[in-house]
Amino acid sequence: MTEKPYHAYLDHAATTPVRRAAVDAFVRASASVGNPSSSHAFGRAARRLVDEAREGVAAALGAQPGEVILTGGGTEADNLAVKGLFWSRRSADPRRTRVLVSAIEHHAVLDAARWLAEHDGAQVVELPVDSRGRLDLEVLDAQLDLHADEVALISVMWANNEVGTLQPVDDVVAAARRHGIPVHSDAVQALGHVPVDFATSGLAALALSGHKLGAPVGVGALVARRDVELTPVLHGGGQERGVRSGTVPAALAASLAAGLAAAVDAREREAARISALRDELLDGILASIPGVTARGAAPGPGRLPGNLHLTVDDADAEVMLFLLDSAGIAASSGSACQAGVEQVSHVLSAMGVGDEQARGALRLSLGHTSTLDDVEAVLAALPAVVERSRLARKAF
Repeated sequence: MTEKPYHAYLDHAATTPVRRAAVDAFVRASASVGNPSSSHAFGRAARRLVDEAREGVAAALGAQPGEVILTGGGTEADNLAVKGLFWSRRSADPRRTRVLVSAIEHHAVLDAARWLAEHDGAQVVELPVDSRGRLDLEVLDAQLDLHADEVALISVMWANNEVGTLQPVDDVVAAARRHGIPVHSDAVQALGHVPVDFATSGLAALALSGHKLGAPVGVGALVARRDVELTPVLHGGGQERGVRSGTVPAALAASLAAGLAAAVDAREREAARISALRDELLDGILASIPGVTARGAAPGPGRLPGNLHLTVDDADAEVMLFLLDSAGIAASSGSACQAGVEQVSHVLSAMGVGDEQARGALRLSLGHTSTLDDVEAVLAALPAVVERSRLARKAF
């Protein structure tokens, strides 16, 4: 049976369509053979592809090529940063067992930190956020005043993947710098949408993922300063500064660099275009459906341009998503990494949203392929979807 064609894709925060530049770079690089670690001519050619890709990623991020550690994606990059920094810092000073993370981090960070607590003696402190999903800096300062000499690292995401709120990374880095504590940031959702410059950020490490910005799934990077010591998570051939062993995929590296460059080059123009579509979508929903609350920071400089997160009173997210899918509209209720897991979003809980309201969560995320037709398709379908969802929830 042929599936119904989609009318609108509004799940760019989960993964965004691969950009033509990334496809072309992958195809060109795939035509070459050779392991980048081999010393023969084919290996040297593959190594050149990797070096050029590393230079491209660094240029797009305001980093140095030697700071770019290629990984299999954002989750691996976050694990390498959190675990690698913790082990390295604790090895140098056994007192440093505390890990400070925001309570709304992606599970790639939260679960890595919790694993360290369960298996390796870490003391994890999940820092609270306000009702908009922004880190409480006073609590961070209080933690540092009391326990700075015990803190191994701080990890605060650049932009939240569910509600779109940007975090005060500059303030976090400034507070940590006074105590010589390294800060890692998961910038997976931010790149290509808001300005990100590694050199001026003061961060020790930054994670990115290819498929969130227009490169294929299966490639990402951890950008880490050369003076930052990281204990390896993977062991083997000693590639990538000796902290990420494994044959480097030259074609994926090339596509990552091309996709990132395209996203960053178009960022300012696309941010204006996409935020205008997002605002039109929000206005239309609020005007046509009662009992809808927009979550996260207000539209503007404190929020991702393409993110719209709503809670719909008396509705059920699973039913809404099923009905939207049946209407040819792709959306989500939150992180795709938690899809299929029936639990209230930890992000909404941290923001003080009650379980009943959180059950009606809906995330509509726009990206580089989004158009006015997508917005109109959602506005045409959503009122009936919400009504049916409310009826279904009332029946149970």
